[in-house]
Amino acid sequence: MSNENFTTTDAGIPVESDEHSLTVGPDGPILLHDAYLIEQMAQFNRERVPERQPHAKGGGAFGHFEVTGDVSAYTKADVFQPGKKTEMLARFSTVAGERGSPDTWRDPRGFALKFYTEQGNYDMVGNNTPVFFMRDPLKFQHFIRSQKRRADTNLRDHDMQWDFWTLSPESAHQVTWLMGDRGIPRSWRHMNGYSSHTYMWVNAAGERFWVRYHFKTDQGVEFLLQEDADRLAGEDGDYHTRDLYDTIDKGDHPSWTLHVQVMPFDEAKDYRFNPFDLTKTISHKDYPLIEVGRMTLDRNPTDYHAQIEQAAFEPNNLVPGIGPSPDRMLLARIFSYADAHRHRIGTNYRELPVNYPKNAAVRSYSKDGAMRIHPVSDPVYAPNSKGGPSADTARFGEPAGWHTDGDLARTAATLHAEDDDFGQPGTLVREVLDDAARDRLVSNTVGHLLDGVTEPVLQRAFDYWRSIDKAIGDRIERGVRNKQ
Repeated sequence: MSNENFTTTDAGIPVESDEHSLTVGPDGPILLHDAYLIEQMAQFNRERVPERQPHAKGGGAFGHFEVTGDVSAYTKADVFQPGKKTEMLARFSTVAGERGSPDTWRDPRGFALKFYTEQGNYDMVGNNTPVFFMRDPLKFQHFIRSQKRRADTNLRDHDMQWDFWTLSPESAHQVTWLMGDRGIPRSWRHMNGYSSHTYMWVNAAGERFWVRYHFKTDQGVEFLLQEDADRLAGEDGDYHTRDLYDTIDKGDHPSWTLHVQVMPFDEAKDYRFNPFDLTKTISHKDYPLIEVGRMTLDRNPTDYHAQIEQAAFEPNNLVPGIGPSPDRMLLARIFSYADAHRHRIGTNYRELPVNYPKNAAVRSYSKDGAMRIHPVSDPVYAPNSKGGPSADTARFGEPAGWHTDGDLARTAATLHAEDDDFGQPGTLVREVLDDAARDRLVSNTVGHLLDGVTEPVLQRAFDYWRSIDKAIGDRIERGVRNKQ
């Protein structure tokens, strides 16, 4: 066969055969100097990088974000200025499952975004729920272990999940979301995304605000019933991955409208809930949603490993005009995500095309290390008098934090009037869910508790739900006891 589409080695050298190794005679031993065979075998043995610890199973697509509102009064971030259009990448995932796990397990869904802005890459790492299971990062590692597999049997275990949840009352709000309809979205296109964390915005005048992000699906929120999700887990474990790819491939581009809640800086001190507590929402009545723009996904990846598996989303990527808050979970993630990427992908993970800024120049003093792609030039140190880059303090030197305001670091119990672990999930059950949704919540929870949850964890789970809502807790206990 002779054409220009011939196979080569990774060095671009034409190969002699796609099918036969180099041997001594037709039936002789394989020769060590068959460099192409060795290249193929060695590369195959090294194709995988370690999977993510949480959020291992997922998929994503490229698109753009276009600003449709005007929030310039609250932030000077270029990506959110009126009329701005920015390239971006989104990845959706389950939290607890491994890379081969079904897409339709009951689990929160990750909602990670990378904006390739003109001020550098801006990343947001959120979920499809506005809250999370805990407020202190010391418990995060233990939480993830409780949701994965036992050390002895290597099986997932509802008993250890409920053991952790019922001993961590701050989880009640998220567990209520998880056991309800939104615990299994119909597709990634039919779920909302939230920053969950509170961030700080800074405007051109240096004024500061606290914000939370809400990406509302333009397709409408839809969910799967437990029995349908169970069936799909067996029929098509990649159901959500396939749905996103096929939908974009046929030209039906899903979109989400971004809204934010904006709280004036000083109002955080005595707001009735701690606005930096990841287990709490901020009332829409107190701080209504403000439209910012629309995210549209319109391009599938061409190489899932290079563009999705090696995509590194990290909340430490904050552009001018956006900063962190005193949220302890956010502050810990600012360290832990980048640290995870260095372990999983390598020291120079930001050099990969999917992670490298597309619309901003890199003038960094980082150098060397494995897989360094972009060359560096002298001087390689700062400060210097040799023409190297220097920080533009006049333009970008606004305070990145909240100074040393002790009020913002106080504990929720001593500062905010309505801070407790069961109030907001109780409100969710009584005032947000309708009767049918409450019935499904009870049914989902009963089924989950019947799957291996033992005493005294089982009794704690009943008490946990009664703390959320007595009627719901009583119904859950009756449902379990009647089926034991």
